[in-house]
Amino acid sequence: MAPRATLLLALSLLAMAAVASAHGGYETCPSELHFTKCVNVLGLGINLEANEPYKLQKQYCCPLIEHVVDADAALCLCKRLYLAGVVDLTIQVRVILNNCGKYCPTDFKCPTY
Repeated sequence: MAPRATLLLALSLLAMAAVASAHGGYETCPSELHFTKCVNVLGLGINLEANEPYKLQKQYCCPLIEHVVDADAALCLCKRLYLAGVVDLTIQVRVILNNCGKYCPTDFKCPTY
């Protein structure tokens, strides 16, 4: 079963890479696999210098939503961070969007899944 799952994962990643390169980048929400480092950055903060979490978000989170329209980027982040178990979801999404230069309406809230 494990080799079959590995093969399926490899084929999925290969297909995503082909689509991404054909379009010059992502135009839709990347898979949760791509969000691992972004989610890990959100768990940091207390032990880092005051500005360090924002630098890490720009490094690991912003490239994932760079080619995604603002509203889609917000929903993308909501879904991917929800799947990763991030708490304070709407607040985290707003912070990331602001740090990445994306627009987030003041009344935006992540949908409930």
